[in-house]
Amino acid sequence: MLRIVNPATEEVIREVPCDDSDSLQEKYNRLRSGSTAWRQVPLAERILILRRFGEMLEHQTHNLAAILTAEVGKPLQQSRNELGGARQRIQWLTDHATPYLSDEVMNEAPGLKEIIRYEPLGVVCNISAWNYPYLVGTNVFVPALLAGNAVLYKPSEFATLTGLEIERMMHDAGVPHDVFIAATGGKDVGETLLDMPFDGYFFTGSYRTGKYIYERVSRKMVPCQCELGGKDPLYVTDDIADVKAVAAGTADGAFYNNGQSCCAVERIYVHEKVYDQYVDHFVKEVKGYVAGDPMGSVYLGPLTRKDQLVFLEDQVQEAVKRGARLETGGKRVEGKGYFFQPTVLTQVSNDMQVMQEESFGPIIGIMKVKNDEEAVKLMADTKYGLTASVYSKDEERALSILKRMNTGTGYWNCCDRVSAAVPWSGRLQSGIGSTLSHAGLRAFTHPKALHLKSS
Repeated sequence: MLRIVNPATEEVIREVPCDDSDSLQEKYNRLRSGSTAWRQVPLAERILILRRFGEMLEHQTHNLAAILTAEVGKPLQQSRNELGGARQRIQWLTDHATPYLSDEVMNEAPGLKEIIRYEPLGVVCNISAWNYPYLVGTNVFVPALLAGNAVLYKPSEFATLTGLEIERMMHDAGVPHDVFIAATGGKDVGETLLDMPFDGYFFTGSYRTGKYIYERVSRKMVPCQCELGGKDPLYVTDDIADVKAVAAGTADGAFYNNGQSCCAVERIYVHEKVYDQYVDHFVKEVKGYVAGDPMGSVYLGPLTRKDQLVFLEDQVQEAVKRGARLETGGKRVEGKGYFFQPTVLTQVSNDMQVMQEESFGPIIGIMKVKNDEEAVKLMADTKYGLTASVYSKDEERALSILKRMNTGTGYWNCCDRVSAAVPWSGRLQSGIGSTLSHAGLRAFTHPKALHLKSS
């Protein structure tokens, strides 16, 4: 049995049966059988079904948000925000499925037509994440179903109840029971899934696990996409007009969802001309964050995983020991729940763990730089390549810096955001492959070239 624990109270919410090899094989067999009929369902009908799923997220937001908050510790309003974001992504994906998944005529000449047909992969395995289960799930299972695939969906063990709600709503919306099936459990269930003959694997999570999955399934010669972590840098130039507003906005980019976002701001570089003013406003903003019961009106709830408390404490201790200045926070909150104080470190160096290893928590290091060249050098000093942000009045200046960043996403005067209209992808240890946009819709297909010559 899988024990679902409330990270705010450490109380057991519920126990859920785990899958084993026999039940997983039975689910796989059902999906393999169901996929044949599902791919024959007209695309227009599949679109209507997924739109109904999106409507259910809206109509059931109150209950779904409460479940999500209870099991992952996300403040209730942020859970509602996530559901709203998922609906927006579903809207974009369903609005654009027809042009990007339909046959594409590439060349037409007398007696000859050349077409690309986008055929489904078959039965895909989606091993998902806990930090944004609706958003990262929507990135995968919605386009997979639109493209005509059957989906085995394994939610994180830390978001199991949400995963089961997703399964229920999919079926209520009209997705057949043998086309979308959830699997429950932890690492052992994931291991079993890697041994099964799926036609594609789509994982969201840490680099370490993603690398392991990628290596394990490589011999199968099937698509394997991994959306992994980041150590996302942000640079504040000396020409920003409103230092206070930039400090507030970038603090939100670092601490929203307790910093438990792959695209959260993880390290900040500030031009020396505005550094002192920026740090002063930033620290005041963070000290004003309200933490506590995530069911209430708070900005910060508990961390989702208990073991992350030790990891964050180690990052703080290592930084302070090596000369960093602790501006605020720095330790766990005593009492029940996995709460960690929002933490700001200054006088950091780029070789500290807090500036190199993904924190995935409410902690940030801020470093002073002399000019753009130093900022670029430090921002590029990483093994990750997810996002990079530049705050400046000058668009050309910002784009020049972003051009030198080996990242899947660049931000000018914004951060920590994802849009369904453009690809979401990582480089280096931030992953491989793309979700969202036309690229994400077609990631769940095999393109077939058709050469049609009339007699």
